[in-house]
Amino acid sequence: MAPSLLQAYRRRWWMAVTAVIENLLCSAVLLGWGSLLIMLKREGFYSHLCSGEWLSCVDQEEMLNLGFTIGSFLLSATTLPLGILMDKFGPRPIRLMGSSCFGFSCILMAVSAYNPPTLSALIFLALSMNGFGGICLTFTSLTLPNMFGAMSSTIMSLMIGSYASSAVTFPGVKLIYDAGVSFEVIMWSWAGLAGFVFVNCFLNWPTKGFPTPEEVDYRFGCGILHYVSKILTLEVLPSSDQKAAEERLREKNDAVPFRRSVFSPIFLWSLVTMGMSQLRIIFFMGAMNKMLEFIVMHGEEHRECHCISSLSRMTMSFYSSIFGTLQLLCLVTCPLIGYIMDWKMKECEEDKPITPGSEKRYGTKRDRTIQKLTNVMRAFILTNLLLIAFGCCSLIDSLPLQILTFILHTMVRGFIHSCCGGLYAAVYPSNHFGTLTGLQSMISAVVALLQQPLFIAMVGPLKGNPHWINVGLLILSLAGFLLPGYLFFHRRSLMREKEARDKRATGQEMQALNHAEANGYKHHGNGQAAVEA
Repeated sequence: MAPSLLQAYRRRWWMAVTAVIENLLCSAVLLGWGSLLIMLKREGFYSHLCSGEWLSCVDQEEMLNLGFTIGSFLLSATTLPLGILMDKFGPRPIRLMGSSCFGFSCILMAVSAYNPPTLSALIFLALSMNGFGGICLTFTSLTLPNMFGAMSSTIMSLMIGSYASSAVTFPGVKLIYDAGVSFEVIMWSWAGLAGFVFVNCFLNWPTKGFPTPEEVDYRFGCGILHYVSKILTLEVLPSSDQKAAEERLREKNDAVPFRRSVFSPIFLWSLVTMGMSQLRIIFFMGAMNKMLEFIVMHGEEHRECHCISSLSRMTMSFYSSIFGTLQLLCLVTCPLIGYIMDWKMKECEEDKPITPGSEKRYGTKRDRTIQKLTNVMRAFILTNLLLIAFGCCSLIDSLPLQILTFILHTMVRGFIHSCCGGLYAAVYPSNHFGTLTGLQSMISAVVALLQQPLFIAMVGPLKGNPHWINVGLLILSLAGFLLPGYLFFHRRSLMREKEARDKRATGQEMQALNHAEANGYKHHGNGQAAVEA
């Protein structure tokens, strides 16, 4: 039997801690593709495509990279239907389905490893189920911060950070694999871990969705135990005042049609920025091993000999492990971008009702929307600068420099989604947020499918040399500055509108004061005249 919201609230810390661990081990683990690719090659997946030694060949790598492309596509593209389903059925069934799919993907990989030449095709289904199950777990965990009131931003950053850091899981699994544990045993054990995720969700996650901050505000705006009171009295019918407040909130959200949000310039520019960034990130993950191989083999050797020495293979494996380990940086960098997004937002709380003598006490506060746009603009500029720096570093054929490239890649991957989410939250109604985010993720995933033809071009006509592809992607990365550029001009227009409103309000206030003084003077004169008479 599913727990109630009250029981879930009492278990919220257990749910949050386990969600972080589950995200690390079972969400976007497919993004640690470089290490999984090495294990799949050693197990002989699609070895029949290679002549002679099957450890590595172009045809094998193209087929395996196609599986990664499909899995990473599902990891992003299914957010839109998942958001719609979660709004209707709540996070519990989505999470149960996600853990089941992830466990099934591990079982498929374990079974196919028993006879890779015959069962290699199962890897496509396994990677697809892995990506879909991972995004189900990630998407549902993002609803948990609503249970933490003032700490919701911190919990949200931990959820996003654990999702982004899950790319470290396959490098960790590879270390176990290198220690002598068989691939089949690892995958069966991982399937058992997915079973724990299923049981944990079945016992602790409620059927209803977690209350949003907007619901907290309009139900218990005057309560001391603001959030607790909301949970404890959730089953009580709202009073007429609460119904009126709820109706006002609904009217405010419904005032802007969804079509207008979709076709707004900000959303369209965000599609350009996010699609370009997603393509850049996914291509690097899929082609990283081949890039390292080209640097290690110095290009010429790669063209003359298809075999790779043991020392070169160890070097590539070492740098691949470094890349996976550095994914844990997301747990540190995601709260950093959250701090930038929340800069001076406490000074932008909505003005309280002004009573006589309280004007000086409250003073003039910052406009919340303008400050949020300012923070988002700065966050996007920082992220795009890091993306440009990442592109420049990837052009230099230096193995030690690739560590800096890995760090920049990890930071960009952690920053970009937080920036986009903060932008949508600042500009669009709350009831559009989930659908817009899902639509953006789906379109970005479609754009990221271009990484497969880019990979084929790199290992084929370009003979493993990624230089010109990296140059093209670096030039494309400059398009990321178009969004903060538009936000700059949009913010200026909002500031002019605010100044005009303030001037009108000041003028009306002065007129009211003058009118009051005039009435007071006339009243005083009439009284004087009456006394003299």
